[in-house]
Amino acid sequence: MFQMRREYLKGTKPLSRNKRLKCLFEINEVNRVVDFGVNEMQKMQKELQEKYKDKWEPIDAETGKNKLLWMIGEIGEVIDIVKKNGGNKASTDELLKKNLIEEMADVLMYYNDVMLCYGITTDELKQAYISKFERNMKRW
Repeated sequence: MFQMRREYLKGTKPLSRNKRLKCLFEINEVNRVVDFGVNEMQKMQKELQEKYKDKWEPIDAETGKNKLLWMIGEIGEVIDIVKKNGGNKASTDELLKKNLIEEMADVLMYYNDVMLCYGITTDELKQAYISKFERNMKRW
């Protein structure tokens, strides 16, 4: 099926109408699953911030440094899991991997808070990422 999708996307092999529709459906399903990105995380983080606005520090540029420090703390927890158990065990042991993923989710939550604090939009991040990617592709 992947070969058929590749051929369809490249336009190298004509496909019947039914196969084209099936490929498009599968591509859309893959995109729907894979498309959990910064935009969705931002929406969820805004919802969390709104819910706990009376309990948590505000989202603004002054508290951005605190969010960065909390994020670094969470990165330390990710590092601890890998350092104490090794990369192979952290990626194969079911409980360790679950903990690793949970800590990485914490990192992403603070990452999104930092973006909110400094008013960084997903489009700005995307453009910066693309620019950095293109510069890195030209290195060495």
